[in-house]
Amino acid sequence: QVQLVESGGGLVQPGGSLRLSCAASERFFSINIMGWYRQGPGKERELVARIINGGSTDYADSVKGRFTISRDNFKNTVYLQMNSLKPEDTAVYYCQAVGAKTAALATREYWGQGTQVTVSS
Repeated sequence: QVQLVESGGGLVQPGGSLRLSCAASERFFSINIMGWYRQGPGKERELVARIINGGSTDYADSVKGRFTISRDNFKNTVYLQMNSLKPEDTAVYYCQAVGAKTAALATREYWGQGTQVTVSS
């Protein structure tokens, strides 16, 4: 079953912008980290950005200054604002949450189904 639902992907020209959203499809007891990964054609999946409960963030060097991750803790929703998009940003973007569904369960990773971002002229 789908644990996280991404939206906002699509086709955009170089220099354009997109805003991705990811929301938990089910109730979570706790979510410690939410982040975005991507996998481009012929490439391994890589971390794009992540945010933890305290608000600290990490970004891949390739997206620093262009992408911004934010989180609505009340909604368990994470966003990725992508500006100045480049062809090399083309990839399937996956949302990840690290947390627990209930107090009785251990913390684990949850993944979205992925959303395609294509940057092309």
